[in-house]
Amino acid sequence: MHLSILYRGRLSSCNYDCPYCPFAKTYDTRAALRRDAEDLARFVDWAERQTMELSVLFTPWGEGLVRRHYREAMVQLSHMPHVRRVVIQTNLCIGTRWLDEVNLDSFALWCTYHPGQVTRAAFLARCNELARRGVRYTVGMVAMREHLDEIQLLRGELPDKVPMWINAYDERPAGYYSDAEIQQLQRVDPHFLFNLEPSASLGAPCFTGENVVSVDGDGNVKRCHFVAEPLGNLYDGSFAAQLRPRGCPNQRCDCYIGYAHRKDLPFQRDYPAGVLERFRGQSPYSPAIATTP
Repeated sequence: MHLSILYRGRLSSCNYDCPYCPFAKTYDTRAALRRDAEDLARFVDWAERQTMELSVLFTPWGEGLVRRHYREAMVQLSHMPHVRRVVIQTNLCIGTRWLDEVNLDSFALWCTYHPGQVTRAAFLARCNELARRGVRYTVGMVAMREHLDEIQLLRGELPDKVPMWINAYDERPAGYYSDAEIQQLQRVDPHFLFNLEPSASLGAPCFTGENVVSVDGDGNVKRCHFVAEPLGNLYDGSFAAQLRPRGCPNQRCDCYIGYAHRKDLPFQRDYPAGVLERFRGQSPYSPAIATTP
């Protein structure tokens, strides 16, 4: 058995304040950070005791890598022989020396460039450090119209082998993008239309609730971040009996971490080297490892 886990703990603070970001912008108290670290340590301990294969994507509401406990958890998980992949969403704002400790065969980063928060030169310098270390990574941006030129410039400066993905601007009014702009964005990310114009999801077959689950800091398990129905708890094992094929209960699924697991969409086929980190094609750094059976 293989289980992919989308982990989202209590962390909600972020060092960036992007106007388009849906993540909560709150201040984490020391007590909240301590509790988040305790929760994460409990999760890592659970993962270490498993015999089934695991993949883990951390999707914090804030920036996780500025916190030592997330860096240490990723290092630990990457060295567990039954962990196929460990990934985190990050703005790549921190140094890279700690990456010397990770197991590159199972480690990856999902990096987002935020113009206005960091210069392109500084962001690319960090990407170059990842490449120098052999770290698997992908890069993405939110397609605000004022950033369309920046998207093209970033794509031109990234190595060809580094995939770049584009998210549509969530608050866009009707007709926000011209046809020419959509075509331009599709040339950067061939899957852009799945985010721009999500297809109907109700009843669509999906791996979530079957071999993909969402877990919070208390160990509560749901099929994904966007379905509230509980499946049980990770730590008492009650979730396991609830795992089975299901159709999507939502009318629309417009977030990659949800629709990437739909069986009727091409992501399992097109991202054989890393569905969790949005890695198209075969990995240039390590052998391809499918993130779902």
